[in-house]
Amino acid sequence: MRVYLDNCRAARVEEEVVKAMIPYFTKSYGVPSSLHSLALEADEAIEKAKESIALPINASYENIIFTSGVTEANNLAVKGIVYANRSRGEHIVTTRIERPSVLDSCKALEKEGFEVDYLKVNKQGFIDINELERLIRNDTILVSIQHVNHVVGTIQAIKEIGKLVKEKNENIIFHVDATDAYLKVPIDVKKCNIDVLTIPSNLIHGPRGIAALFVNENVKIKPLLHGFVSLSETRPGHENVPAIVGFGRAAEIGFAVFDDAVNKVKRLSKKLMKDIEDTFKDIAFLVGPRKNRSPFNVNYCFKYVEGEALTLQLDMMGVYVSTGSACASRELKVNYVLLELGVRPEDAHGSISFCLSRYNNEEEMDYVVRCLKKAYKNLIKISMFKDKVRI
Repeated sequence: MRVYLDNCRAARVEEEVVKAMIPYFTKSYGVPSSLHSLALEADEAIEKAKESIALPINASYENIIFTSGVTEANNLAVKGIVYANRSRGEHIVTTRIERPSVLDSCKALEKEGFEVDYLKVNKQGFIDINELERLIRNDTILVSIQHVNHVVGTIQAIKEIGKLVKEKNENIIFHVDATDAYLKVPIDVKKCNIDVLTIPSNLIHGPRGIAALFVNENVKIKPLLHGFVSLSETRPGHENVPAIVGFGRAAEIGFAVFDDAVNKVKRLSKKLMKDIEDTFKDIAFLVGPRKNRSPFNVNYCFKYVEGEALTLQLDMMGVYVSTGSACASRELKVNYVLLELGVRPEDAHGSISFCLSRYNNEEEMDYVVRCLKKAYKNLIKISMFKDKVRI
């Protein structure tokens, strides 16, 4: 059996998505900037995709801008916003547990003279709304907070946060990174006062190499790229029409099955968590909250073993998981999110992320726990801590 639980990095592409993309490689391969009929077909396909992507967040297709991926989208959101609005202030508020594309953008901006305040989080990964209120200033131009954490699945109270931001200063731009939230938890950009939203493709069973930003029509963003302008001055260049079509089809399917998919994954993650805890007792502990967390992301720390070694053992058994952050590459260092949540470094080294999708099933969860037990036993046998463990 093969079980894929690395869906926070990349998810399988839905077969219907692949089918939708193929004609735009082989037949309708025009780009919308031309005047001929193939260009018109491309333009119509892009507009349809935008509508499918905008619908789940209660937005208009006209407010969707495409990028090459989430990393570019977050860079464009954070840097583009502050560059375009610098005349109003130079202060940014974000959290300590954002994706690297947000954190590294903020660090780069600090070198350019911008001031950034980083919200702390508690042991479950939640910000303190009162601290946010204290940090917002008259010269604050951007608040950037992710909806669902990419490492431990914490769901921030985005509606409450958006309300506070606009009550403090309606001119502050509220950016939400929804990479791990889109089509996994409900999002309404209007009710949540969201000005800019990062939207993934690859994590909703769409193609890689494409993502999107929802940008409220009142928000100014300075382009980071320069060149030929086709449909968007904010993000110049020819559109990747096949990928956009696939993205739109993935959003269409994901929205249609949203309730069933979420309920299914809730059952699976609940079962997985119970079985891990019944099997490992005090040897493993859940990182992040039990409530207000995404069921698609389950993160456990396994004591006395290295997460990398456990991951490789599971790989040999056909179970594919990740250790630490989906953005930590192959560096063997303790994940910053886990440290911010107060996990001890020695325990954080044993972190494993199980990221589920609607394609998983109960039989797979049973197999994963059996393999986990076997893999852990293999490693603890050669550990200096073997006398501490009974499993």
